Amino acid sequence: MKRVICFDIETTGLEYARGDRCIEIGAVEIDDGVITDRTFHEYINPDGKIIPNDSYMVHKISNAFLEDKPKMSVVAPRFLEFIGDAPIVAHNGADFDFPFMNFELSKLGLPPIPKSQQLDSIVIARNRVFGPKSLSLDSLAKWFGISLTARADAHGALIDAEILAKVFIELENTAPAPDIHDVIAKQHAAFLAQPKTDGSFPHRTFTAHDDELENHNAFIKKINGEK
Repeated sequence: MKRVICFDIETTGLEYARGDRCIEIGAVEIDDGVITDRTFHEYINPDGKIIPNDSYMVHKISNAFLEDKPKMSVVAPRFLEFIGDAPIVAHNGADFDFPFMNFELSKLGLPPIPKSQQLDSIVIARNRVFGPKSLSLDSLAKWFGISLTARADAHGALIDAEILAKVFIELENTAPAPDIHDVIAKQHAAFLAQPKTDGSFPHRTFTAHDDELENHNAFIKKINGEK
């Protein structure tokens, strides 16, 4: 497996189009299927955006804590440099992390993370894992026996990126599910290959009696609704 980056963000809310901002980025490097010690982690000043209480209860990051942290204009170029041209993985990234991050980049006139680099671990899991009741990061981590104790008190971008990296490696080592059409075709071919009777089946060598034929024909007429 080539170099891959797993990342996560924490935000002031869910709607960047209504002014929500990214306040934490965490990223972990995987190289040749092994998590390295190279990480990216920054808290980000939301530039006046107030963090509502329901968001604070998820990540426990306050405006007071972020007051002296760098703004996105400083963090974003560093993040893009860390990513380089490697594939970048986010959990539910297609619906949240990638559009949110690309919106932040567009505000600064920076290039977006291209679609060709984006990988969504939920999409991968849909084709490879059928045991968990849901495909949340927590559920997949529990399914693969990955500890969640590091995030017992709150979500954190770097903590979640580290968990995601472990989940992603497990997903990469799980064979893709076979296409259902291939399964049906294979089973049908196996069915047709089986003889319906063996060669020693005793065949009737005498003709039916007249009364047997009469009873048979009467039965057929009854089935067909004939009189």
